[in-house]
Amino acid sequence: MYVNNAFRATLDDAKALLLDRGFGTLIAHDGWTLHASHLPFLYSPDDGPLGRLTFHVAKPNPLHRIFAIHSDALLICQGPDAYISPDWYANEDQVPTWNYVTVHVSGTVRVLDASQTRAHVDALSAKFEARLAPKKPWTTAKMTPRRLEAMLQAIVPLEMTIERIEPSWKLGQQKDQGDRKGAIAGLRAQPSESARRIADLMERALRG
Repeated sequence: MYVNNAFRATLDDAKALLLDRGFGTLIAHDGWTLHASHLPFLYSPDDGPLGRLTFHVAKPNPLHRIFAIHSDALLICQGPDAYISPDWYANEDQVPTWNYVTVHVSGTVRVLDASQTRAHVDALSAKFEARLAPKKPWTTAKMTPRRLEAMLQAIVPLEMTIERIEPSWKLGQQKDQGDRKGAIAGLRAQPSESARRIADLMERALRG
């Protein structure tokens, strides 16, 4: 990924987004064409130098068959994003832009043994069910054994060994303080939660 030097973020910021977001676009190449799927994932930052990702795809999805031959993969994890109007800047004669945060994760993917499928599903659901507290978490134990086995057999668990993490935090860092403060104020006036989150990140970047 091309990253403007002004927009480079820290590895800690990238890891925090992966842990918080837990959803991304997985891209593979079969030697002829690109394939992509949008899926939830678990990030284990302490497993290896850069960590590892685990996720799954439906059995009809060709990705798991591709990875058995071509293991290289890219996962894109998008954070918040927002349109920036030049009317918000302190200085005139400027153009619109889009601010965003994103992380590109590259590595090799392998197919996990089917015996690991339930543990993967349990870990994945536990992470996201915890965000719904005080609701009692859903678990696979709530399913009948026959139905659970059928659902587990319908998916294929995968694991990525991460080789490179590339973050880009495009938050107007190349602008002067007046322009950045104006954009922050403009974003805070918007109804979009994503716009307000970008405003928060811009303010944090402004503080240094």
